[in-house]
Amino acid sequence: MELQEPKAPLQNSAPNGEKGKPSTKKGRDEELDELKKEMKMDEHIIPMEQLVARFDTSLEKGLTDAHAAKVIARDGPNALTPPKKVPEWVKFCKNLFGGFAMLLWIGAFLCFIAYAVDTFSMEYPSKDNLYLGIVLAAVVIITGCFQYYQESKSSKIMESFKNMVPTFALVLRNGEKRQIRTEDVAVGDIVEVKGGDRVPADIRIISAHGFKVDNSSLTGESEPQSRNHECTNENPLETKNLAFFSTNAVEGSAIGVVVCTGDRTVMGRIAHLASGLDTGETPIAREIAHFIHIITGVAVFLGVSFFVIAFVLGYHWLSAVVFLIGIIVANVPEGLIATVTVCLTLTAKRMASKNCLVKNLEAVETLGSTSTICSDKTGTLTQNRMTVAHMWFDGVTTDCDTSENQASRNENRDSQAYNALIRVAALCNRAEFKSGQGDVPVLKRLCTGDASESALLKCVELSRGDVMGFRAKYPKICEIPFNSTNKYQVSIHEVSDDGEFYHLLVMKGAPERILDRCSTIVTKGEVVSLTQPRRDEFNAAYLDLGGMGERVLGFCDCKLDQQKFPKGYAFDSEDPNFPLDKLRFVGLISMIDPPRAAVPDAVSKCRSAGIKVIMVTGDHPITAKAIAKSVGIMSEETETVEDIALRKGIDVSEVDPSEARAAVIHGSDLREMTEEQLQSILDSHDEIRQGQIVAVTGDGVNDSPALKRADIGIAMGIAGSDVSKQAADMILLDDNFASIVTGVEEGRLIFDNLKKSIAYTLTSNIPEISPFLSFILFDIPLPLGTVTILCIDLGTDLWPAISLAYEEAESDIMKRRPRDSKHDKLVNERLISVAYGQIGMIQASSGFFAYVYIMAENGFLPWDLLGVRSRWDSRAVNDLQDSYGQQWTYANRKVLEYTCHTAFFSSIVIVQWADLIICKTRRNSLVQQGMSNWTLNFGLVFETTLAAFMAYCPGLDNGLRMFSWWFPALPFSLLIFVYDEARRFLIRKYPGGWVERETYY
Repeated sequence: MELQEPKAPLQNSAPNGEKGKPSTKKGRDEELDELKKEMKMDEHIIPMEQLVARFDTSLEKGLTDAHAAKVIARDGPNALTPPKKVPEWVKFCKNLFGGFAMLLWIGAFLCFIAYAVDTFSMEYPSKDNLYLGIVLAAVVIITGCFQYYQESKSSKIMESFKNMVPTFALVLRNGEKRQIRTEDVAVGDIVEVKGGDRVPADIRIISAHGFKVDNSSLTGESEPQSRNHECTNENPLETKNLAFFSTNAVEGSAIGVVVCTGDRTVMGRIAHLASGLDTGETPIAREIAHFIHIITGVAVFLGVSFFVIAFVLGYHWLSAVVFLIGIIVANVPEGLIATVTVCLTLTAKRMASKNCLVKNLEAVETLGSTSTICSDKTGTLTQNRMTVAHMWFDGVTTDCDTSENQASRNENRDSQAYNALIRVAALCNRAEFKSGQGDVPVLKRLCTGDASESALLKCVELSRGDVMGFRAKYPKICEIPFNSTNKYQVSIHEVSDDGEFYHLLVMKGAPERILDRCSTIVTKGEVVSLTQPRRDEFNAAYLDLGGMGERVLGFCDCKLDQQKFPKGYAFDSEDPNFPLDKLRFVGLISMIDPPRAAVPDAVSKCRSAGIKVIMVTGDHPITAKAIAKSVGIMSEETETVEDIALRKGIDVSEVDPSEARAAVIHGSDLREMTEEQLQSILDSHDEIRQGQIVAVTGDGVNDSPALKRADIGIAMGIAGSDVSKQAADMILLDDNFASIVTGVEEGRLIFDNLKKSIAYTLTSNIPEISPFLSFILFDIPLPLGTVTILCIDLGTDLWPAISLAYEEAESDIMKRRPRDSKHDKLVNERLISVAYGQIGMIQASSGFFAYVYIMAENGFLPWDLLGVRSRWDSRAVNDLQDSYGQQWTYANRKVLEYTCHTAFFSSIVIVQWADLIICKTRRNSLVQQGMSNWTLNFGLVFETTLAAFMAYCPGLDNGLRMFSWWFPALPFSLLIFVYDEARRFLIRKYPGGWVERETYY
């Protein structure tokens, strides 16, 4: 299955939190009503026996593998047909003719028109316009092809990512439960769905326990809808015994038989009504668009100004248009979009190799701007490998032996409290061992269910043996699933002991919640009142276990009155018609979930990078604090409000919050936190209050609202529910917090590298524009032609600019404060100052030095060039005298001018060597950064080779008028290198000083 639905839902808000294109409610309702009238199916109406016979399946054993294969061969895979994609030829044409490329096509067309006019009006027409038109057309075609290639490559990579997080369904095949890919589900399969899953197909409910689904993506109903086995309406969209493909199970569990798959599902049938998704602009996309708009505006303004000036000075209007095109091309970084695409795609691939999967490319940079990470504890900061460590019953805490031979077990197995505790742990538990593991040691067996219930299951299996057989003796007839509001789980079982029949209610959950619902406690074989001294014993044990960083659960039970709850009583889990208080407390079980080895170092990196880490957990504050200290979120000497109150012997309300260096807030997830809990986080973390970038991790269905609201939502690839993965922007394939920190580093790196690429690209604008300025202001022969500008911007500069995307991170990348997205822009005034006002000026000086040197060597001293332009460009003047009285014909003057063009061009290429090398690092010395970026090293060779090819290739000397002249710019290239090394040395030596404030971009 794809990470996102190929079709949008029938509502304005897409299920993954993105905004859909608005459609009128009236029109949508009319279409849906029409569909309801046309939809004909009876699978929800006919008796279950008839349905089973129709699909040739079995409620007890499900389909056989052979029969399932036949059904899939007949119906096809269980997936929606993908929406029609934009044809490749349309994408290619957009790259070839869209946006700025169209301006270049117009320029090429005008050049051909100018050449045609010259051909018909002159006896010996110049071919300059013809060659310029050819170059412009070639440039547009080459860059269009390159951008199309990069776009296609990026699309294929992102498409491959979607298959890296497949969805699975739990089905009954050949009498065994097994997990299969959703695409392999067949009509007639018996499937089990629980809260957090996506419904794998259209299913008819066989049995359900508190099962609710979110149909908002299908019908627009905002409230979760309950589902059970009863047919309540002939209309399939309104009956309660159907659950539909791709809707989300919110809570509870259900078993159902698949009635439709793929395009034959209700979602498949209405897919043509769905509107397309509008993903909206991400921060980096807005930054780049803003930058391009500014640069393009400046370019057009300068181009039009030069056009007017050239026209006023007597140039033919077509020649003036050539100047217009040249100025615009000199200003706009045409290769920037390709560079951004390469940067994002490259980073996404790197992150995927490090178990961090992005669902949209721009999310990478957003993660790099993160200032606060709200992380789920279980499975992200810890290993999610729960092991039962201690039990508390009969007023005593005992260690649990989790070895296979139980050699050191010291529990009193004859204790009534112990046996009651084990019974509740076995029955109030939805975890099961996967089939075919009879010979596998208990502790190594794979389970279906969450980590806590799996740990309890293994503990009971080691203690009692044959848990599944034990459960079979006590059939479950009703269940209230755990949710983060109640923080408890309840199930009711039928019991037949020695001929006596009764119903047994068992409950487990947060210890304080369980204790509040109890009035008695079993201790030393007796059931006694839960007095204050016994509550104090409970609290002491709870704090002791929590202080060791262990997760603690409370357990209780209740034998229901046989008269009030006889056999066959209809228990209602949605509106409980049975007691949930005055229960009997039986004990505590604590589990240890060791922190991941890489987490402390990752948290330390976050501290260095100025990122605050908040651990969100439903554990007791004592447990939360112990784990936070073990992973480095809190230090040993860090005090909370509670610690200060205890030290001073005062009430918590009397403590000044500003004294606390940490906040421990008791809440299970972000959505369920109270106003006071959220305010405590806001008071303790200024970044959130100031609206900076917040990343949130989550794995459950209850976390999905927080994942959607966060600047970047991060779901767990292993333990995460399908709903959370759908809501998130990023998925951790290994559920490891350290992978988030890797993502932050990659996000910062991409922003750094884009800055470097832009700095490199913009620097050459000054030596490209200044020749035209001098040409107009000082009336000198043109030092640099339009064709040579094109050769620089779309020839020699393109590969080096892209190669900076491959640059490795600088040593301080995770030691800086998070980027302030409001003030620290991709292109700021310091970058412009360095690129235009410093390095660009040196580059322009190198070009003019070569120009003046060649002119002087050939007889034209600098002061004699002033005001000579009109006679220089006149075909009628063939006796122009230089500074030494030599006469120059028009043809000879043009050869000298083109030689100057080539020298200026070669100078820019040579000084761009130094510019490319200094752009590798913004702070480090080049010695420290090294030259290990072989893509960039090849870029140096590439631009030099291309420049030499243009200068020396036979034929080009006629078209591009290239002549070699290399050496005058070498001292300037060395000057740029030395100047920038000195600048960066001062930044490192005097952090926060004047040089850093004014030049660190």
